Amino acid sequence: MIERASILHRPTDQYAYPFQKDTLHIRIQTKKDNVASIELIYGDQYEWNDDRWFTRIAPLTRFGTDALFDYWMAEVSPPYQRLRYGFHVHGDSESTIYTEKGYFTEPPQDPNQYFCFPYLHTNEVFRAPEWVRNTVWYQIFPERFANGDPGINPPETKPWGSEEPTSANFFGGDFLGIIQKLDYLKELGINGIYLTPIFKAHSNHKYDTIDYFEIDPQFGDKQSFKQLVDTCHSKGIRVMLDAVFNHSGFYFPPFQDVWKNGEKSPYKNWFHTNQFPLKGGEKPNYATFSFVETMPKLNTQNKDTKNYLLDVGRYWVKEFDIDGWRLDVANEIDHAFWREFRQAVKTIKPELFILGEIWHDSMPWLRGDQFDSVMNYPFLTKTIHFFAKGMLSASEFVEQMTTVMMKYPDTVNEALFNIVGSHDTPRLLTECDGNVEKAKLINTFLLTFIGTPCLYYGDEIGITGGMDPGCRSCMIWDEKQHNLEILTHIKQLIRLRKTEPLLANNGTFSFLPCKNGIAYVKAGDGRKCLVILNPTSEELKFMLPFSLKGRKIIDMLKNQEFMMESDELIAVLKPYDASILQFQDGSS
Repeated sequence: MIERASILHRPTDQYAYPFQKDTLHIRIQTKKDNVASIELIYGDQYEWNDDRWFTRIAPLTRFGTDALFDYWMAEVSPPYQRLRYGFHVHGDSESTIYTEKGYFTEPPQDPNQYFCFPYLHTNEVFRAPEWVRNTVWYQIFPERFANGDPGINPPETKPWGSEEPTSANFFGGDFLGIIQKLDYLKELGINGIYLTPIFKAHSNHKYDTIDYFEIDPQFGDKQSFKQLVDTCHSKGIRVMLDAVFNHSGFYFPPFQDVWKNGEKSPYKNWFHTNQFPLKGGEKPNYATFSFVETMPKLNTQNKDTKNYLLDVGRYWVKEFDIDGWRLDVANEIDHAFWREFRQAVKTIKPELFILGEIWHDSMPWLRGDQFDSVMNYPFLTKTIHFFAKGMLSASEFVEQMTTVMMKYPDTVNEALFNIVGSHDTPRLLTECDGNVEKAKLINTFLLTFIGTPCLYYGDEIGITGGMDPGCRSCMIWDEKQHNLEILTHIKQLIRLRKTEPLLANNGTFSFLPCKNGIAYVKAGDGRKCLVILNPTSEELKFMLPFSLKGRKIIDMLKNQEFMMESDELIAVLKPYDASILQFQDGSS
């Protein structure tokens, strides 16, 4: 019996969206293993033949399954850019017609009974800037990456790497240090860097901004920052800055004015204050980030505050040609502000990338009017839980990753900012309890999955460290201390990703059944790329579900070619090993 209560569709967001200028993706959710097949009934509401509404039929493909639901999709081209549509849902012993107005035994003849996609406007095909989908990012915590100019060190700067990182110590990382190491990043294969905040601030992390229009002097000045951006661009590397608009620092002049003058301050409405005098402590009487008294929350609904921050956004794009803004604590700022922010910066540079820091379901920010992408923290959490900690079975991991993927349109998934470590999480190798093979396997997954991968500085050479501040240690530049096994592996993966677009964001993606392991395939342009991952301490055998006789198989990690002489191929993987196979597409 078809369980109607589990069927879900909306003519918007991830369920109905423009994919290309002339195609729509239509998705529907049903109870797992409850529905045998689905057909899309669709047509233009104004197209009639012999006094009957003219409709077409297209099959939907079940393209994803998680613990509770199956997900189905059809790609259609609206005949005249408009679409009315419904679903013919088939169970084992019954069928039903599902439309916006409910369930029917026969297809209604009135198109007004159906779901409506009013018009496919070409400017509403939402995608991040084209360059993003082919970017491999590298996150830099500037204070800890490289010290190129000791002459601008903050007072009491410690010798590089001489002690463990704390929330208060300084080691003198700066712009010149980054410039001097750009060839290292280029050799690694990086073509985008994300810098945590660089503006004048009190702390070593700089998330407590004092002046949004000034560079922190420990990093350099505007001239040296311009040199950094220009040098990056000359090497084909994009630059993304971190915007902390949710809150300022305690020493931000407007907040200092309110702190001193209270209700008489002309800046009192720049912050969320309703009690004077202001008092800090464990729970301040003004809104803050978390309950941190030194990070007062900015009121972005106040006109003067909003205009100031929009000017900040414009300034660094216009004057320094940055390529992206990463938006800190983005979900705690009102949507109206972000809509204006997008217009302000995209007017100057349409190809600017806007990335939001949101740790949860982010669809409300990804409708084309606010962000281009978000940091994919669910990807991080589930990847660490599965590969590093063994907290999930292989089937549970696939189901949970499918749930994450189904929250967004394909156009969003290909630009999600995938991470397995950051300045807010323990180091990757530490999460793996020092197991290099597990770290390599996680990097294989990161660099072959859908989305845009980001490496956290030093993870590629095996730096260890716990939660903040332990994950913010100085970059190690002594090659004798580098884990060359991890480094070589990552270089190879990035090179393969750049030479084979299917390993990046081209083609269609699907998980394959694989007992105890993970397998997924990307197909397109007459080829398939199959990735198999063994997350266990036992040998894994996987029979490829494709007819391969007479086809050439390329083992991309081993750089070997062989011709199949039989229909069946069994891939045998050692513990914590991976295999990436490329072959010509054909009947499966």
